[in-house]
Amino acid sequence: MKQERRTRVLVVDDSAIVRKVLSDILSAQPDLEVVGTAPDPYVARDKILALAPDVLTLDIEMPRMDGLTFLRRIMRFHPLPVIVISSLAQNSTKSALEALTEGAVDVLAKPGGPYSVGDLKEDLPRRVRAAARSRIAAKPAPAAAARSPISRSFDSPGGLRRMVIALGASTGGTQAIERVLTALPAAMPPIVITQHIPPVFSAAFAERLNKVCALDVREAKGGETLNPGVAWIAPGDRHLLLEEAGTGWRIRLDGSAKVCYQRPSVDVMFKSVSAALGSAALGVLMTGMGSDGAEGLLTMRRAGAETVAQDEESCVVFGMPREAIRLGAAAQVLSLEAIAPMVLKKSRLTQ
Repeated sequence: MKQERRTRVLVVDDSAIVRKVLSDILSAQPDLEVVGTAPDPYVARDKILALAPDVLTLDIEMPRMDGLTFLRRIMRFHPLPVIVISSLAQNSTKSALEALTEGAVDVLAKPGGPYSVGDLKEDLPRRVRAAARSRIAAKPAPAAAARSPISRSFDSPGGLRRMVIALGASTGGTQAIERVLTALPAAMPPIVITQHIPPVFSAAFAERLNKVCALDVREAKGGETLNPGVAWIAPGDRHLLLEEAGTGWRIRLDGSAKVCYQRPSVDVMFKSVSAALGSAALGVLMTGMGSDGAEGLLTMRRAGAETVAQDEESCVVFGMPREAIRLGAAAQVLSLEAIAPMVLKKSRLTQ
């Protein structure tokens, strides 16, 4: 029987220790192969041409040329799936999030602080497999560019439905979520979001979105009461759940076991939203590898909520939406560009 071709990975990092750690983790997987390493972008450029890797892991802070500049050049002249492996320093996390807008498909934290080598052993091979299956497309123009200055005033708060919107995504999701949120006005029902993302990066993600969206975007801390016009991002390594609080709903964070290998998990959030709100909710499952969110979306649909899955053509990785569609969890299958208009329409009392 013919053996399947292994996914070829090039590791780029100025630290010899990090290069060895990443190489050892990936080489231990039978379906992955480290075809080379590089200490800086100039060496990496030559090895990309010589070795034709399927996936690149890329450090942000390197000598001679920073990773962000190198990424832009890769996406212009030789596009391929790139996973950013970044330190947790504030400047690095911001640059890592910017890298995702420039075409990187995923971001992971280097070992250290709250993120251990054990976490990386679990996450890195899975993320590389997802990256290898990803659809690399031209970077779209930012949807928020025409919104300057951003107005956070509600245009018609009295016309909003009493509901909660729940968005879930993984690989490619930071870009997809930004595309949806920047297309929405400030006057929206509460929004809760689970994106598979490491600790610390989730705070930088929320901060970035808050700068480019009319909505108020925050990383959830736990205990917040849901308010219109605010979108809450689940923090890395914590599940986001909703619970009833008087006449409204409150966010609860949970550090219990991973679900579908993930914490935060989209399934956990969707099932919690379903239990708290029933039909007064809208669930949207977007790009990502695996099946997280599919069963939760089905739970929402069975409770009478509106449910949507992103279509294959506009996904970076179609895994999660595909599984939701297979289960019959999605009442609608929409392109990324069609999601925000649908969300806006469903949030209004008059249509």
